Amino acid sequence: MFLSRITGVHFKIFVLLVILIVIFFVSFLLGRYPISPQTVIAILAAKFFAVPKTWTDTMETVVLQVRFPRIIAAILVGGALSVSGAAYQSLFKNPLVSPAILGVSAGAGFGAALGMLLHYPWLAVQLMAFIFALVAVGASYLISRLFARNSIIVLVLGGMVISALFQALLSIVKYLADPLDTLPAITFWLMGGLNKVGTTDVQFVLVPIVLSIIVLSLIRWQVNIMSIGEEEAIALGVNITRIRAIIVLCATLMTAAAVSISGIIGWVGLLVPHMARMLVGPNFQVLLPASLLLGSGYLLLVDNICRNASSVEIPLGILTAIIGAPFFIFLLSKVKKGWT
Repeated sequence: MFLSRITGVHFKIFVLLVILIVIFFVSFLLGRYPISPQTVIAILAAKFFAVPKTWTDTMETVVLQVRFPRIIAAILVGGALSVSGAAYQSLFKNPLVSPAILGVSAGAGFGAALGMLLHYPWLAVQLMAFIFALVAVGASYLISRLFARNSIIVLVLGGMVISALFQALLSIVKYLADPLDTLPAITFWLMGGLNKVGTTDVQFVLVPIVLSIIVLSLIRWQVNIMSIGEEEAIALGVNITRIRAIIVLCATLMTAAAVSISGIIGWVGLLVPHMARMLVGPNFQVLLPASLLLGSGYLLLVDNICRNASSVEIPLGILTAIIGAPFFIFLLSKVKKGWT
């Protein structure tokens, strides 16, 4: 029975991988500039093999410089937010926890808005969003260390305080911004989207996201033990302070990197881990890859809808909220029955 259960779980992960691959290739075909599947495959294959050129330079630019970076960015951002949410939910033992709980989104929003107010170049705006996201979570963690070294509740309260602080600072920046130029740019960034993503942006976030996922996979057994309870974890020899710090650091790096190029995209880190948990169970060993694949595929699918549903691109954060709100009601109905 145990062997069949493991096989079934791994089969579900394999199905999620296949679905992600299908969405990945279909995404190249969607857009206002139509390109045939054969041409897309030939352009991608030409980067690795000697393929006779039968396409125009415009087609190659659309596939490699426009759609490819955006597709990879959607996969990275969706996977990062989902894995971060799964890690936080396991740490706090609460399905209603999201990556924004420790102030990372509020800090990133303030950093990006401040960069726009100062008229910095786009890369500097993204860097400021990344830095202030780390600062916000660092401040939340510092509060918990100063007042209650091992209290999860104080950590959450610290995150709430820091989030409120950076939200207030963001409001000040928006108040000072030019209402005809800078303020609309700040507002649109806060809605979330991948329309400005390029190859440089993907390279910027690739390392912190991949490294954080690798580290979390290496400590998956300690995460499982901590999800049972801190007293049990201590009895089994787990250094809960160190593991908690590693989880917070990795989840923060992933979320900060994702938000710095995509803006504020809500609900993904809250809902997708719970969906993955319903598919494969709470075991973090399989929950991590399931959340990664499900989140990547989900955000890539939603981004395809955003850029093709109408003549004007829909901000990504708006659509994820529209989809997420009804599912949140379903999530609350499950919480009343308990969560393991």
